[in-house]
Amino acid sequence: MAIAVITGAGAGVGRATVEEFARQGYDVALLSRDANRLEQAAEMLRGHGVRALPIPTDVADMGAVEAAADKVEAELGPIDVWVNVAMATVFAPVSKLSAEEFERGTRVTYLGQVHGTMAALKRMRERNRGTIVNVGSALGYRSVPLQSIYCGAKFAIRGFTDSLRSEIIHDKLDVHLTMVDLPAVNTPQFDWAMNKMGKKAKPVAPIYQPEVPARAIFFAATHRRRQIWVGYPTVQAILANRIAPGLIDKYLASAGYSGQLSDEDLSPNAPANLYEPVPGNYAAHGRFDMRSRTGSWEMFTDRHRTAFWAAAGVGFVAVVHQIAKRIGV
Repeated sequence: MAIAVITGAGAGVGRATVEEFARQGYDVALLSRDANRLEQAAEMLRGHGVRALPIPTDVADMGAVEAAADKVEAELGPIDVWVNVAMATVFAPVSKLSAEEFERGTRVTYLGQVHGTMAALKRMRERNRGTIVNVGSALGYRSVPLQSIYCGAKFAIRGFTDSLRSEIIHDKLDVHLTMVDLPAVNTPQFDWAMNKMGKKAKPVAPIYQPEVPARAIFFAATHRRRQIWVGYPTVQAILANRIAPGLIDKYLASAGYSGQLSDEDLSPNAPANLYEPVPGNYAAHGRFDMRSRTGSWEMFTDRHRTAFWAAAGVGFVAVVHQIAKRIGV
């Protein structure tokens, strides 16, 4: 039976991804920081008739990731798929952030994927087989205000992945490296990410349920694709920015704050998971179920290439035109 390792498995997209792999018959190792939440998730996965191994792990610690990989191979067997999902962010302008917060967010979101990739590749190289899935974001192509830590990390993941892909080709390894870029997703991060804005954070619509990227991640892990963009909004954000980045800068300067903040006041005692996990009965979904989509053209660029390029020419012009109108250009 195939074996998958998923980081960030305790909640959000990571939690939905372990469920997707279990439904597809994979034995799954779950890596995240909260031991109780991991065990609850693992027990649910065992109901699918697969083996589930919860390993409390802070992906910012390379030694902990290496130890987790050793434990997986000792107890489950050789790793076939490694998926890097874990992330952390802070909602705040750069002027309100500390160097320590930048370092921690970067270690989790960027170096966490580097650590997972290195641990997986070390073992897959010896067997000359396996798949590594790095999870990126539309915000790794088009940054937004208030999320400089997250955006910077996602840009870095893209650069790291492209460098490594060329090295794998050079070494003639039969190890597949792919990247899945996500849109806004309904996860608990908007309830527990550190927030210095005084208002509750919210994803920018349209919002997708975490099962949508989970299906795309599984597709990426089981098909030889270089990259997958999940949801048409991701396509729009990435390619519109290539056409008119200056217009996007101005638009986000006027709309990027209100678009990410709700009208609800944030409690002074609101939880923050940057340095420590937030306890509680969190799972895949956040608080935006009523506003979230359960489906999308999640493998748009791979399953519908002809339609994509035909629609792109029309869509990008329309997007840029609308942005120009909104900012009065």
